Amino acid sequence: MNIKPDFRFRRLRKSAALRSLVRENHLHAEDFILPIFIEETLTERLEVSSMPGVYRYPEADLPEVVNAAYSAGIRAVILFGVSHCKDESGLDTLETEGLMARMIRSAKQTCPEMVVITDNCFCEYTTHGHCGVLDATGEDVDNDLTLKNLAKQAAVAAQAGADMIAPSGMMDGMISAIREGLDEEGFTHIPVMSYSTKFASAFYGPFRDAVDSAFKGTRATYQMDPANAREALAESMQDDLEGADILMVKPALAYLDVVKTISENTHKPVAVYHVSGEYAMVKAAANAGVIDEKSIVLETLLSFKRAGASLIITYYALDAVNWLSE
Repeated sequence: MNIKPDFRFRRLRKSAALRSLVRENHLHAEDFILPIFIEETLTERLEVSSMPGVYRYPEADLPEVVNAAYSAGIRAVILFGVSHCKDESGLDTLETEGLMARMIRSAKQTCPEMVVITDNCFCEYTTHGHCGVLDATGEDVDNDLTLKNLAKQAAVAAQAGADMIAPSGMMDGMISAIREGLDEEGFTHIPVMSYSTKFASAFYGPFRDAVDSAFKGTRATYQMDPANAREALAESMQDDLEGADILMVKPALAYLDVVKTISENTHKPVAVYHVSGEYAMVKAAANAGVIDEKSIVLETLLSFKRAGASLIITYYALDAVNWLSE
């Protein structure tokens, strides 16, 4: 008797129950990290015009925002400061009473169970908007001087109660410097989530509105060329070797090939940052009535998991948790 192969995949798509049974990837509330923007001296929350639904919050509102996120099912937040104490080097972040340290203490004291992650960079705290100390030309970042400040900044964050350090400046050697700085101060238990592959992307524009970080020149000298996939892998593998506990790709949606490659070459967890430009495009299309926002967002977030990411930083975190519970 001749038996013909029968590849009718649709048998497993016949019902919602069958589709769910064989689904390869799933989204969970624990996958998401919620970014929160805190502006000092602000008295009322202020919507970011280029990011509808995203706000700068007064410091006094941070406990309420963190508690609400935890009650909704979010288990991790990443804090960004909108500073009114900017200088050439971002030295406010090295102060135990600076905005960064105050945000961390407030969040941890309010909700000790919440994983509080600190964005360790200087762009929100410098007058020039670059990610570190400028060199003699005034047009590029001095990598090694910035490393010294990063190590100090990470220790201040840990002392304030941060559960995780997330350096985003793409300085060469930043993980080694931060790990050494943390360990010397006794914070050997604090993990580092590295923005290990961060591209010099056009998708960051709305974020700069959110944190009031305008800059002149280019970040292309220290952030990655969007054309380079092999270099992207090399950057993340270097941070892996230096001791990063989590590797991150930023932006996410336009770089799923990079996410996939890195996830296949490390045993460390891989994170993605679903960035402001990606968020703003979906919001604009949804507000124009040309897409279904919920379906597009959940499909996009699922693509990150399919590519190999296990953690997703997204401005849609609260919406996603609510949609998944429906």
